[in-house]
Amino acid sequence: MEEGTTMHKRIMIVAGGDWQVPITKKAKEMGLYVISSNLYEDSPAFAYADAVKIANVLDREANLACAERYKPDAVVTDQSDIAVPTVAYICQRLGLPGIGEDKASLFTNKYKMREFCKKYGFASPDFRLCTELGQAKTFLAEHHRIIIKPIDSQSSRGVFLIETQEDLTRYFGQSMQYSNAQKAVLAEQYVEGTEFTVDGIKHSKGYTVLAVSKKKHYKENPNVAKELFFSNQNVKFDYEKLRKTNQELVLAMGMPFGLTHAEYKYMDGQYYLIEIAARGGGTKISSNIVPLMSGVDSNEALLRMALGESVQVQPEFKMERCAVLKFLHFQSGRVRKIEGLTEIRQMAGVDDIGLNFTVGETIQPMHDDRSRQGYYIAYAESEEKLRALQKNIEQTLQVIYETE
Repeated sequence: MEEGTTMHKRIMIVAGGDWQVPITKKAKEMGLYVISSNLYEDSPAFAYADAVKIANVLDREANLACAERYKPDAVVTDQSDIAVPTVAYICQRLGLPGIGEDKASLFTNKYKMREFCKKYGFASPDFRLCTELGQAKTFLAEHHRIIIKPIDSQSSRGVFLIETQEDLTRYFGQSMQYSNAQKAVLAEQYVEGTEFTVDGIKHSKGYTVLAVSKKKHYKENPNVAKELFFSNQNVKFDYEKLRKTNQELVLAMGMPFGLTHAEYKYMDGQYYLIEIAARGGGTKISSNIVPLMSGVDSNEALLRMALGESVQVQPEFKMERCAVLKFLHFQSGRVRKIEGLTEIRQMAGVDDIGLNFTVGETIQPMHDDRSRQGYYIAYAESEEKLRALQKNIEQTLQVIYETE
């Protein structure tokens, strides 16, 4: 796509997958000239951009060269962890508003994140950086049940729950191969308890939490979420304490501006940080669910802050409203027919639904976040109404398989 002329400001968005389509479309709605970079020629966000660059988001120099050609007024990403350091690198070299390479590293390198929490007294599990299997074996012997993960990947790739030395030997190499900046694995004490997500925004006046969810996970893979249930209050868990914990952490980490997405587990009266990212929650949490729960268009706010504008964040929480991000799970097999999608999209309260397969394709087993088979986003003004809507959605959607 050739460079065009425009009187509007230019923005470069690094990463152009499904989850970057909303922020790309938002930038166009705001009248911006959009440059999109991503690894694949058929990247979904490319269809909405004015100019595109086929480049791996991890390739800082290729993306910098693209920015030097198009001279954007701002460079951003959303819902992509691995793009955050590249964006910071470009902004720092071109003198554009950004979070800085040091903060990008702090928010994407899980070992640095753990070190920070330990130093400043935020609840965090015991951990060890392992560059070889023997170090991880010693850590497992101390804790008996651990999580191993790459130090800077995303989408739960390379994350494994380990309970035996045999499992550790089997998965350690797989985990390490997903680490990018350093070939190492982070071993962590397994934290029992309920898991939560917290999405918010750092702006010139401080930090504001915009959405909180309680998570459920697949029994067959406890590292992969099957449901995020969003509400502004919870009778069992102290959401005000969770919001305060997250606010204090973000402010202590010194992020200058932008969106954050954090995960915590509640154990022994404390919220333990699992990890925190300098971007909005994926699978359209920041673009779709945050506005539903807070009234704040977080994508527009991010774009304006990156352009150097002062942004006023004034949430309007509907205390009874609930929203859900539900991941769909189907049996393996070759798909002959899919029924119910049109009817579901017309249901009041259904915000979005998507499947990661089409007719004629074979559904494969799920093993990480990226291999989940589909999702929907829905909302209602009470949990009872939302659960009824969910039941209707899941009864309406039918996948019919080919038979031998």
